[in-house]
Amino acid sequence: MPDTCETLGRPGGLVTLNVGGKLYSTTLETLTRFPDSMLGAMFRGPQPALTDNCGNYFIDRDGKTFRHILNFLRFGHLDLPEGYSELSLLRAEADFYQIRPLLEALRQVETERWRQRTNAILHADVDLRKRLLHFNVRRGPQNYELNTCSLQIFTANVFCTDRYFLAMLRRRLGHWEGISVGMEETHSGPLGDSDATVARESRNGHDANQELQGWKRRVATSRTSCESRNSPGDSTDEDAETDDEIMLDYSSENAQVGTTRCHHLFLEWAPCPPELPAPEYVKQKLHPLIVGGREIRTANEFLEEVLKVALAQGFRVDSVFPDPADILNARSLRFVRH
Repeated sequence: MPDTCETLGRPGGLVTLNVGGKLYSTTLETLTRFPDSMLGAMFRGPQPALTDNCGNYFIDRDGKTFRHILNFLRFGHLDLPEGYSELSLLRAEADFYQIRPLLEALRQVETERWRQRTNAILHADVDLRKRLLHFNVRRGPQNYELNTCSLQIFTANVFCTDRYFLAMLRRRLGHWEGISVGMEETHSGPLGDSDATVARESRNGHDANQELQGWKRRVATSRTSCESRNSPGDSTDEDAETDDEIMLDYSSENAQVGTTRCHHLFLEWAPCPPELPAPEYVKQKLHPLIVGGREIRTANEFLEEVLKVALAQGFRVDSVFPDPADILNARSLRFVRH
């Protein structure tokens, strides 16, 4: 798009439009592709009288949405980006410009989205692996004691054909996805071996405890703030961050919550064992999973959260693994919605 008045010439049927402050260059042929539309009528007759300071034809409508209007005029079909959430606004703009084929294409998109949301499959499973962590506790000057604790590392995978439901679940879980638990093993000093992680207790133990507690509070706060945002179907600014784009920083090591695919959510977390000092927990880059102010410490608690959200959104349980009669101790749940 042109940026200055000097580049706004219109030789050979070229037209520059100022739509709500955004400039678009196109041709008369494109604008009049549908003669019975408002744009077709506007540019087939006398030239519009309203212009800006640079002589561009001015239309007082939404500038960002107009790119989809113009692309439809150019290509004859509707091609929206994945996860586009401003259908209501685009429909209003299409109605203003009276482009009937575009209104029909939008109706088909909305029908398909409704069908996908009505008929959906949800699958959630969680795995647990245990790992021994060896660490040193400083008891005094030149006095270290070797300690061992067992870590429970949970890995959860959630797949849903309804990406709007998955976005809702993601907000409930505080945008967690793709967390690295940071369990790479190293060794150092005379106590180190190939299977051990040996570390000195941090001199800033009080600071580390405060950091861990603050981290948990920020997770809970982020979930609350996320729930106050617009729902996935609401109109939002395309330049603003979406749920799939937000990167949250929760730890001193700048561990980030990665972007997630529309239909898949991956989670990994490790509750802090009571015998593991908070400084060592932070140093190992381990992270808890906090949902609604409650720490998820078992696979059952995670699946319980998924179950509550799924049932509230019209899903029903289709299968339970490994024991179909024992949903409370399941490792995998499958839901369907018709």
